[in-house]
Amino acid sequence: MWVKVCGMTSEVAVSSALIAGVDAIGFVFAPSRRRVTPQQALKMSAGVPTRIQRIAVMLHPSRQEVAEVLSVFKPDVLQCDWQDLESLRLPSELTVLPVLRAGCELPAELPKRFLFEGAVSGTGETADWELAARLAGQGELILAGGLNSGNVTEAIRAVRPFGVDVSSGVESLPGVKDAAKIFAFVHMARSEVRD
Repeated sequence: MWVKVCGMTSEVAVSSALIAGVDAIGFVFAPSRRRVTPQQALKMSAGVPTRIQRIAVMLHPSRQEVAEVLSVFKPDVLQCDWQDLESLRLPSELTVLPVLRAGCELPAELPKRFLFEGAVSGTGETADWELAARLAGQGELILAGGLNSGNVTEAIRAVRPFGVDVSSGVESLPGVKDAAKIFAFVHMARSEVRD
């Protein structure tokens, strides 16, 4: 099970996620309590091994914002709503992670790998698992939205996603990651696969 912890705001959070064994960490460059600058993201991710994907999370960004994130932070992946990605001119070598949202228009052809969540990011509300399960059969779906160590096992059984993405579900306060919650989430997500 591919696991991403999103909304990194400190080096301690990054370290906790790495020790827990995540596959990816996300840095938010959109209006949010978890928003960081490209410079902060670069500093926080300085010691991250190359096998861990550093994902820049953006929402309706301007070309200038994208250019700054790409030139300063140099992410491995750009995560953005699929409609945004279609209007941006991006380097061909940049990996993208399109976001599809419950209750919103879906692309005519699903991307090979995509993130699926609710209509609004960062609210802690679960996405439509029934729709997610249907989409998971058509590509590598990463499930996000309202996940935590208490419901991730149920979510994986219901949706059978390629991966899971958590942010508020591993926080002690909004924007403050909790190491114990990160460990518990990763453990529960991966233990379901072993069962």
